[in-house]
Amino acid sequence: MIRVLDKFLLFLYSLAIGAVAVIAFSAGMYWFPEEWLSNLVHNLYSGDYDWLQATVLVVSAIVFLISLRFFYVSLKRSNASTPSIDQRTEFGDIRISLETVENLALKAASRQRGVKELKARIRISEAGIEVSLRAIADGESSIPVLTEEIQRAVKSHVEEITGIPVAGVSVFVANIIQTANFKSRVE
Repeated sequence: MIRVLDKFLLFLYSLAIGAVAVIAFSAGMYWFPEEWLSNLVHNLYSGDYDWLQATVLVVSAIVFLISLRFFYVSLKRSNASTPSIDQRTEFGDIRISLETVENLALKAASRQRGVKELKARIRISEAGIEVSLRAIADGESSIPVLTEEIQRAVKSHVEEITGIPVAGVSVFVANIIQTANFKSRVE
């Protein structure tokens, strides 16, 4: 929810800064008549147009608050930029990135005969790591046997290397590769 709010604030901030940049550029290129600009400034300071003063104050306050929010976010999130699995041992803390676990799962799955293309996604659950694999098979091997071998290999490899329990390995066989074994016929 907070990320969605930050994206929305970034969108509003970009619009506001973009509008200010266009107005400043236009004024610098003398595209606004001088009388119009002096009337705008005069109306802003004269107090005859309270709505103009209120609008300028509200917009500038909102842009300033959004700037403070982005400044805070940029300082706060610099420590934990990559998602990771944290463990505490008697010697200290260990952080293993999810990308590392993903690469370990891909390495173990790619060793299985009959697998052609792989993609992996890692999620952390209460029971441990959940690995989801999307595979393309060669069409020569039994899919139930192939997927069971992939599951077993990935689970044991990831647990052995990381020391983190694997709650489950799901394999989705998206397609098989069509091998072109056509005999050419010459007449």
